[in-house]
Amino acid sequence: MSRENILAGIKKNQPENRVLPVLTGLNQSTYNPLEQFKTVLQGIGGEAIEVGNYQEIKDIIAKNYQSSDRIITTLPDFGDIAENNWQTEDPHTLENVELCIIRAHFGVAENSALWVTEDILGLRVAPFICQNLAVIIPKNEIEPTMHEAYKRIAMAEYGFGTFIAGPSKTADIEQSLVLGAHGSKSMVVFLVG
Repeated sequence: MSRENILAGIKKNQPENRVLPVLTGLNQSTYNPLEQFKTVLQGIGGEAIEVGNYQEIKDIIAKNYQSSDRIITTLPDFGDIAENNWQTEDPHTLENVELCIIRAHFGVAENSALWVTEDILGLRVAPFICQNLAVIIPKNEIEPTMHEAYKRIAMAEYGFGTFIAGPSKTADIEQSLVLGAHGSKSMVVFLVG
């Protein structure tokens, strides 16, 4: 069968066109995106911590990590507690990173996903190769659903972008949940404001 015959057969057997459904969005009076984000993040193994400023984040990190732990960041404000000149290193040298501190452009309440792009990651591999991941976003940067999230990034220009939601996990092996199988073992999101 020729290519033309195959394409003609496909064209002939197309389903009828249908009008797309109207998506009306959420009733904002009964839906709290911040609370939904925190609830979902906890449900998928992450932790959300509301803070007033960066110093509170530094205090929490100091309580949970030792000075000998390798901590990296892309944020100049955290240069006093973390390395911030690692972005040009060979990604293989990041294998011993205990904590990576990054920011996200925004979060999504329905699945607690965080939108990050190459320009804020330093190296693409950073949030996936570290043992633990800390992400910072302002409280008011949470979209209710992925529909709004996709509208927000639709016309943006970026080389690499991804949504990250919670720590790495898999349950493929003997129906046992394993955290950190192919990414960070833990994820904390600091909601600032």
